[in-house]
This record gives sequence, C-alpha cells and structure tokens, in this order.
Amino acid sequence: MTTTQDSAPELSGEHIERLTENLGKIEALSKRLIDVMTRKTGHNAALNGPKQDLFAKAAQAYWTQAFQNPSKIIEQQVEYWGKSLKHFAEAQETLAKGKFQAPEDPGPKDRRFANPLWDSHPYFNFIKQQYLINADAIKQAVDSVEDMDAKEKQRLTYFATQIVDMMAPTNFLATNPDALEKALETEGQSLVDGLENLISDLEANNGELVVRLADEKAFELGNNIATTPGDVVYRNKMMELIQYKPATDTVHEVPLVVFPPWINKFYILDLKAQNSLIKWITEQGYTLFVVSWINPDSKYADIGMEDYIQDGYLTAIREVKSICNVKQVNAIGYCIAGTTLAMTLSLLKQRGDKSVKSATFFTALTDFGDQGEFTPFLTDDFIDGIQAEVEDKGILPSFIMARTFSYLRSNDLVYTPAIRSYMMGEAPPAFDLLYWNGDGANLPAKMTLQYLRGLCQENRFTQDGFDLLGHTLKVSDVDVPLCSVACETDHIAAWKDCYRGVQMMGSQSKTFIMTQSGHIAGIVNPPSRNKYGHYTNEDLSGDPKAWLDGADFHEGSWWPRWERWLMDRSGKKIPARDIGDSDHPSLAPAPGTYVRMKASAGKR
Repeated sequence: MTTTQDSAPELSGEHIERLTENLGKIEALSKRLIDVMTRKTGHNAALNGPKQDLFAKAAQAYWTQAFQNPSKIIEQQVEYWGKSLKHFAEAQETLAKGKFQAPEDPGPKDRRFANPLWDSHPYFNFIKQQYLINADAIKQAVDSVEDMDAKEKQRLTYFATQIVDMMAPTNFLATNPDALEKALETEGQSLVDGLENLISDLEANNGELVVRLADEKAFELGNNIATTPGDVVYRNKMMELIQYKPATDTVHEVPLVVFPPWINKFYILDLKAQNSLIKWITEQGYTLFVVSWINPDSKYADIGMEDYIQDGYLTAIREVKSICNVKQVNAIGYCIAGTTLAMTLSLLKQRGDKSVKSATFFTALTDFGDQGEFTPFLTDDFIDGIQAEVEDKGILPSFIMARTFSYLRSNDLVYTPAIRSYMMGEAPPAFDLLYWNGDGANLPAKMTLQYLRGLCQENRFTQDGFDLLGHTLKVSDVDVPLCSVACETDHIAAWKDCYRGVQMMGSQSKTFIMTQSGHIAGIVNPPSRNKYGHYTNEDLSGDPKAWLDGADFHEGSWWPRWERWLMDRSGKKIPARDIGDSDHPSLAPAPGTYVRMKASAGKR
C-alpha cells in the first residue's frame, strides 16, 4: 500500500484498539526473543568484522595526508558541511512557507527508495538525502586514503561499504515508509508477523541471525525438488554415490561422475525438472553418477582434504569403474570440488593412474593469487577467528559460510529479505534456488584450515606444491583433456582467476568457456530458457583480456556445446546400463539420505 499525506488512512477507535491489541502480542513475543537469545550458542567475535587496527591504520593514513595536503581534506569537509547545511536550509525554508512538501527531487535510481514518499514527503525526503550525503562523504574519505597497503585498502573499502549499507534508513522501522504503511494498514499485524519471523529464524539457528530466504515448507526433497530417478549404490563415511536411471535406450560407454561442492548440497544441479542438469545429462545418453557428500558434525573435526580425495574421489572413481566394468571415467568438479578434482588428477598423474579420461571444471579456482572480492575474509585476523571457531566446535558451522557469501551482496541477500520478513511480516517466497541456498552444510575443522591456509592464503597448489597423501600436488600435473566453464559475473570464483589456473595446467587439450551471469545462474542455464549466452576462444595463450577480446559470443546455453565436447571423449554407444550390480544394490532411492542431513551448530 502506498499513500501520500493527502490520502493517509484515517484510524478509527476500532482500528486503534486492534492496533493496541497487536502491540500487546509483540510484548509476549519479546519474551520468546529474550529466551532464545539467552540460549545463544555464540561464535568467535573475530568473525564479526576486522580488528580495530584496520580502522586505526586508515585513520593514521588519513591524518598523515591531512598534514601533508591539508587543502584536500579541508575541501572534502567543507563540501560535506556545505551539502548538509544547504539540505537543512532548503527543508527549513519549505516548512517556513507553510508547505508540508519535499523540495523538488527526482530521487536516485535505487530500489531501496522506490516508495514515492521518499520524494514527496519532507520527512522521508530529508532522511534519504542526508543519508546519501553521508554515504558519499564516507566514500570520498575512504577513496582519499593513499598511504595504505592495497589489500588493506580493499578491506577498508569493503567494510566501510558494509557500514554505509547497514545504516540505510530503509533498515529501520521509524524511517521505512513501506513498513510503517504496512503496519497501519494491517493494524500492527505485520509487526507481529515480522517479530514471529525473526524469532523463528533465531530459534532455527541457536540464536544466530540467519535470514530465511525461502519458504522451507514449499519443498520436499525427492518430491518436488531433486526428483531425477536414481539410487544410492555405494555409501561410506564421506559420501553416497548415486547412479541415475538411464533416460535413453543406449548410452556412451564411458560413464560420467559429478563431484559437487560440499559447502552446499548437490541438488543445485537437480532443482526442478526444467532446470536440472542431472536430468538433462541422462537425456543426452550418459551413464551418470553423482556424489552426495556427508554433512559433517563435530566427530569429523580431523577430516582433511586427503579424506575427501581418498574416500570421496578415488573411491567413487573405483566404484564407478567396477559397476560399469570400464577402465576410465569422465569427471566433473564444481567450485571447491573442481579445485579438489585438479588435486586428485595431480595425484593420479604421479601414481601413473589413468582412470580419468577427461575432466570438466565448473567455476573452479586452482590459482588463488588474486583473491578478488574474498580479500576481506582471507587475511590473518579473519582466518585466525575461523581457526579459533573450528578448534572450539570441530566444524565451521554452515551459517558462517552462508553469512560470508551473503554479505558480498548484502543489500540483495541480507537487508532486503530482512526488511520483507521482519518489518513487513511477509512470508519468504517459494523459490527453489533460495531454498537450496539456505540448506547449508558444515565444514570439518581440519579441511577448513587446509583450504583457507594452504590454498587460499598460500596458493601452494600453483607454487611449491600442496602436500597430501605422501605426494606434493601441483597444478601443472593436470594433463588430461579438460574443459573449464567459468561465469562472467561470478563473485566467488572470478572467471579471470579460473582462466589463469587453466593456463597453468599441463594438458595439451584445453577448452575454456565463459558463460554469462554468476556462480549459480551461469551454470544452471538450461537450453530451454535461452537466457544467457556464452563466449569461446580456442587461443588460451594470452591474458584474460586478450582471451575475451578475441572470443566469439554465442546465444543460448553452453550445455549443448559442452556435451559435444564430452561426447567426443565418451566412447561408443552401448545398451543402457541397469542401476548398480550384485555388489552394489540399491541402498536408498535418489536423492539419498546424506542430502537430508541438516547442518548443526557444532559442539565438541
């Protein structure tokens, strides 16, 4: 509901009575809120933000410049003062004329300020304009800091932006016209519903605030999501191996095994039938296996990358070869599972094992020399906090990773959903992708530190090598035919970094595809949608800019192009295989049992 001051709703005595009644409900709900917060499990404080020395360094650099170039600092301050004073004077002048209206203001192109009251109402207009003036002043101050390490400057910019976004007037009830209008329209019921939503989210996460992005009751695994038919044919402490039912009378001889990331659940590749890559692959005539990783608890504290390789990759490859009676498989690794697939291929190379015929990498980093948007979270103070957290709990609880990813897009993934849920009292949408996003997984303590220290911080895999299972693994050992698919706007695995990693691999047969969109939408891009196109260039000798400058753009999904590449490496056609064999009976129907395990907070 949108109103102006001329059309504001009139509140009768009956309306006020119901409003008062609902406000009374809020008091009762507040007791639940206090109860859940007193039982909060808590986490290491270092994960909430940078140490104060970051801001101290920024302040020191700022004031050093002030002494060296005082005119620049004074100019910035005078500009800020001038804008603030002029803004206040204009508002005063309008009110002095007896006009209860805002000054002429078309407003910024910002979805947060879409309500017409931000432009037409003097109260909201004044707040909005002053917020934008303040935000611009902070940005200018941060931009002007010069005598600071580049990574520290990047962190300062990130956290300053977070502060600015957090302080937006839309994030507070008293300065959010949408929320206030909804409260009046519903006689306070929206505030009651919003507080109920807030408390439910806190209760679901032991007092930690993780905004629920999707209606969890709208989806049921195996019923209306993750429905491609198949069976679990092998299980160990690390994973379930799912073999999917063939969708064609004949299949390619070489089977395909998919290793999804264990940071999230595998069914991102099998959401609904119309956007399921798993279903689509079976329809193209392949014997398909997918690994579903365990959702670890504190008993998995000492599980490391070597366990994922030994009991995950090597075991899955061995079992697939046995079931299909073949000597080789084709493999796919997505995100961190692609990174680990590359490490597995290095290990196989050093062992003289040719079990993998070709490898496909989805948004997979192997070169961590440029940490991109994750730089703020890969410095020692934050990693030290994670180390303390996993040493205490045995795992990295899933909400910490989810929160970290969300704050890279905080307005879209934190504040806007929080406003809708907690201020407007709206139920989260029934959106399969957001449901999956909220169905997180924990990470074992040892594996977390190996990944963050050894790969992300020290970049060992592309440098002196990463020591695992008695071998020193190097990216240059990866010599099987490979195809790498990266995403143009990926904020988790930047395409330029994926490209540089592929360049370092030792294979003589490399294909690189860059698809439009981001980390998820770029991969889950079925041909039927005809939404995002992709780029190709066979010349991988230049830097990322040279590759893109010489690339050809193609309309539509990359799936068919990749499938043609895979087909050439998948052997002859044979009659479609049955699921499992006498040594691999069905242990459970797809999507299996491990995928249903919910993340725990973690306790030693």
